[in-house]
Amino acid sequence: MQNTVQTISLVNLAIAFIPVAAVLLLFVRWQLNYAKAIYALTRMLGQLLLIGYGLSYIFAADSAYIILLVLAIMVLCSSWISLGMVNHTRRLQLYKNALLSIGLGGGIPLFIMTQAVIELQPWYEPRYMVALGGMVFANAMNNVSLAAERFSSEISRETGYITARNTAFNAAMIPVINSLFAVGLVSLPGMMTGQILSGISPFIAARYQIMVMCMIFSSAGLTTAFFLTLLKKETCGK
Repeated sequence: MQNTVQTISLVNLAIAFIPVAAVLLLFVRWQLNYAKAIYALTRMLGQLLLIGYGLSYIFAADSAYIILLVLAIMVLCSSWISLGMVNHTRRLQLYKNALLSIGLGGGIPLFIMTQAVIELQPWYEPRYMVALGGMVFANAMNNVSLAAERFSSEISRETGYITARNTAFNAAMIPVINSLFAVGLVSLPGMMTGQILSGISPFIAARYQIMVMCMIFSSAGLTTAFFLTLLKKETCGK
């Protein structure tokens, strides 16, 4: 089996933007917010170019302190982004809850997977820790967003805390549970696809993907549960 990834030239990469341009044309023709879409695409390009240079430095440095700093930045940023749907004042109030929930809910599964399942040597192996950390904290971020929105909606209808908590938890877990049903049938997730493209045996890639799905499911559940539990004090007034 070939163990190298096909290199994409800049000219060929430009071809990828042909269908993108078609979608942007639809935005314009249908008088939708094309400026936001263009901004998102531009930001995506900038972020990926910067992260490319950043990861090259991180991997070359091979420092535990740098990896811990990267993970901390991931948690800080994902906690803030997760509350983007609430107003600014409320966002500041809930930030501590989101930070603690994502840090613990994502950090615990990440620690178990990297130290007990993969058994990284050294424990902070940058290629694995950064990639898996990005997966777990991004997933935890999405769950906080869904839980916060649904919990707020339920409370605004004067629903009791327990009912609101359970409803929000179920709603936040729907995308994760759906991904469990779809994986392998509807989609080949990013890590598995990347490993297959790099020439790794599909059987080994499947094992890694099973680990990733366990990590994502557990981080989603733990993060959501922590976040909703922390909301009890202010909701119940005790």
